[in-house]
Amino acid sequence: MIRIAGVDLPDTKSIEIALTYIYGIGRTRSKEILSSLEINPETKTKSLSDKDVSQLRELIEKSYTTESDLKRLVALNIKRLVEINCYRGRRHIQGLPLRGQRTKTNAQTRKKTASKQPGRRYK
Repeated sequence: MIRIAGVDLPDTKSIEIALTYIYGIGRTRSKEILSSLEINPETKTKSLSDKDVSQLRELIEKSYTTESDLKRLVALNIKRLVEINCYRGRRHIQGLPLRGQRTKTNAQTRKKTASKQPGRRYK
């Protein structure tokens, strides 16, 4: 089993799909990485050579923000929005949609999580 960026990649899947198990890498970025290293996307993870694995690991760790670093960055961005008390920050505090979606009939999931948070009185 190959370990890249702290994530164990499944052996039985193609490397294109296996790379998407890393937080911050989707299908498009996976294809981009594999084409830059000239690795066949249909290759199974277990059949990669040690050289290919080391190239993948090096490229991902140098060029991309993934896993805990990316999660921390997102959390800091949300915290900044809350601190400056902008519209998006207030919507984060209230647990409501941020980008102009209607809330009269939709956004039930987002509204449920807001009402279950302790110390909040939002309807």
